[in-house]
Amino acid sequence: MQTVSLFDAKTHLSRLIDQIVSGAENEIVISRNGKPVARVVPIQIDASRRVGLARDEFEVPDDIDRHNAEVAALFLGDR
Repeated sequence: MQTVSLFDAKTHLSRLIDQIVSGAENEIVISRNGKPVARVVPIQIDASRRVGLARDEFEVPDDIDRHNAEVAALFLGDR
């Protein structure tokens, strides 16, 4: 855990965020007048909302693209 002053946090915010994102630091404490006032921590991402979650849950039909021209006409209108 790293502790930085509010002034240093403002000056080097991008570098501090890079340390959190890379995992070099798991928490950074920001202090004002020598007293801790805030913590910077990584956001915990909900793994249940990941791409591919429904893999193998349904079958894609072979003719899935059959109506592409009709859908495009609905969006684009008659051109």
